[in-house]
Amino acid sequence: MTCITTAVDGDGICILTIDQPGRSMNVIDGAFAREFAGAIAQAAGDAAVKGILITSGKPAFLAGADLMELEAVFERVADTPTAALYQGFAGFSATLRKMETCGKPVACALNGTALGGGFEIALASHYRVVADDPGIKLGLPEVQVGLLPGAGGTQRVPRLIGIQLALPLLLEGRQLSPQKARDTGLAHAVVPAGELLAAAKAWLLSPAATATQPWDAKGYKVPGGAGGMDPRSVQTFMAAGAMLRDKTYGNYPAPAAILSCVYEGTQLPMDTALRVESKYFTSLFLTPVARNMIRTLFINKGKADKLSRRPADVPRNKIRKIGMLGAGMMGAGIAYVAAMAGITVVLVDQTQEAAERGKGYAAKLLADAVAKGRMTKAKADGILSLIQPTTSYDGLSDAGLVVEAVFEDRALKAEVTRRAEAVMPPTAIFGSNTSTLPITGLAEASSRPERFIGIHFFSPVDKMPLVEVIRGERTGDEALAMALDFVQAIRKTPITVNDGRGFFTSRFCGAYINEGQTLLLEGVAPALIENAGKMAGMPVGPLALADETAIDLAYKIFRQWKLDLGDSFVPGSGASVTTRMVEEFGRPGRKGGKGFYDYPEGGKKRLWPDLATHWPQRPADQQPDVEEVKTRLLYAQALDAVRCLEAGVLTTPEDGDVGAILGLGYAPWTGGPFSLIDTVGVARFVAECDALAAKHGERFSPPRLLRDMATRGDRFYPAPAAKQAA
Repeated sequence: MTCITTAVDGDGICILTIDQPGRSMNVIDGAFAREFAGAIAQAAGDAAVKGILITSGKPAFLAGADLMELEAVFERVADTPTAALYQGFAGFSATLRKMETCGKPVACALNGTALGGGFEIALASHYRVVADDPGIKLGLPEVQVGLLPGAGGTQRVPRLIGIQLALPLLLEGRQLSPQKARDTGLAHAVVPAGELLAAAKAWLLSPAATATQPWDAKGYKVPGGAGGMDPRSVQTFMAAGAMLRDKTYGNYPAPAAILSCVYEGTQLPMDTALRVESKYFTSLFLTPVARNMIRTLFINKGKADKLSRRPADVPRNKIRKIGMLGAGMMGAGIAYVAAMAGITVVLVDQTQEAAERGKGYAAKLLADAVAKGRMTKAKADGILSLIQPTTSYDGLSDAGLVVEAVFEDRALKAEVTRRAEAVMPPTAIFGSNTSTLPITGLAEASSRPERFIGIHFFSPVDKMPLVEVIRGERTGDEALAMALDFVQAIRKTPITVNDGRGFFTSRFCGAYINEGQTLLLEGVAPALIENAGKMAGMPVGPLALADETAIDLAYKIFRQWKLDLGDSFVPGSGASVTTRMVEEFGRPGRKGGKGFYDYPEGGKKRLWPDLATHWPQRPADQQPDVEEVKTRLLYAQALDAVRCLEAGVLTTPEDGDVGAILGLGYAPWTGGPFSLIDTVGVARFVAECDALAAKHGERFSPPRLLRDMATRGDRFYPAPAAKQAA
């Protein structure tokens, strides 16, 4: 199949149009790389060609590397020599170097988004013109999947705009609008879309056209300086190194490799610098971090976004109107994201004032968007008009889906379920936004439990990307399909789980908090607990997370579980800490202004000084090593994920890994708990957990599923095949 069409016009301009058949978006795979190299070589060698113009036949220019293909390479190269990998990865970079030194001017007409390798093609061109479309994004986001720009991005960006401006773009994977790219110096011009090709061609035919890049011209120097002796660049790298360590705690090798590429490469001739970049790219590829992040955050997340768990034989639902019961923070957030997707929302609460207050949440977010120039006032007003605050259930009569987000109280949820079903159409679906109460039990209040499902959102709804969809014992395929269609419509990522107390995400979150509180009980310094959590890769420490999710809410949940389970209820090893925080000290968490942390008005939060009084700390020389604390926090969660899989709450490791990272921030560098176990090795993980169980308690004892996998030599994901070329 042809990826690139070429045509030489009467002025001698060779137009290369990238248009991969069978794809909605152009990507760089092996076939494209070979064809692109051939097209450039042919155009460069044709005496009739005066200049080369590269553009795209699709709405987007090029989205970068085909990560699906790259992930497959991870699984094929266990025994491939490193030198062979290096040669393979350096090939496309060498093509772009040949293109910019072929002796003919090259212009790139960016008609749409260009990311990763797509933007690197543009950077290797002598002239870059971009269509004037605010939806276009330009950048090098490879760091977000554990890699670095491997086709010259780490070398050309700092040579164009200087090291100080380049590092944030490279280290954070920032994406720029056309205007920002032009103002920064990464694009030469922004023109109306209809004038794009004409503008590129006009430059190629103008006296300004050059076939020499700035860094290949005599006397070139990196803007702002480079090297170990230039005080300007030295200060930049000193600050960047410290900030990098502060943000990553050494868990992510890609940012450090990018920093090294820029530091070393900008002191070298371009050809040598590109070889340095390819070596660092190869070294990153050989670490498990990139493989794990690509698999979970791109491939498996992508499958979830495309509703891979949706029943195939149920027709798609076009959701035009929903009912939202409860206008508190969660209900208001769900109403906002639904309205943003063009869905009418009947927002019901006990009083009109409460319902209006819920709509006010959306009004504030929309007003902020207008103030920042992200949305017009007319568009914001149109979105806000879709939210209809009321105390009446009558508006649910034509809603295809009703979601309740009232308090975690069975009686209250049962009441609103019955009131809603009295009005809802017979075909409508009822979704309960609950974080812990089993769906099967809640469905007992429903007259149609087959159309009752759990839809668990995370707070704040407008920012959190995950939704946990929970099937009760009698939930039917139509309810599951409707719930997933709704999640897709509001641009969230769903995971699908079966019913169980706490489902997956709440249990998983609880394991982290419980281990932190257990460490506190054991006399471990609170600062060590919190810092170890962040150093392990979690967004916050376990005590801070307990504050954020509300200590008194956890207390109420434990009490409810104890009532439900009676003598079979087994409290967590750290449960007594929660009880004392609520019953003795009246510290409910952040919402009450006091929990494991104090929250002084106008000041920075700080650990509650009396923690050491109520839970005496061991002497400094008896405190555990930070690595041990990190391991306990990560392994406690991973073990609970396996137990969820063993119990059938989770049906696949993929949902567990995606849910753990997107819903709870589980150390993204691991790829999620199941990827972490595979990376450690199941047999080794089991042995380490047995050692932890002997020292710290039965909660670390590996479940039977893991022991059986260790005996068989199994993995959660397919094992890499040995002795195959990349």
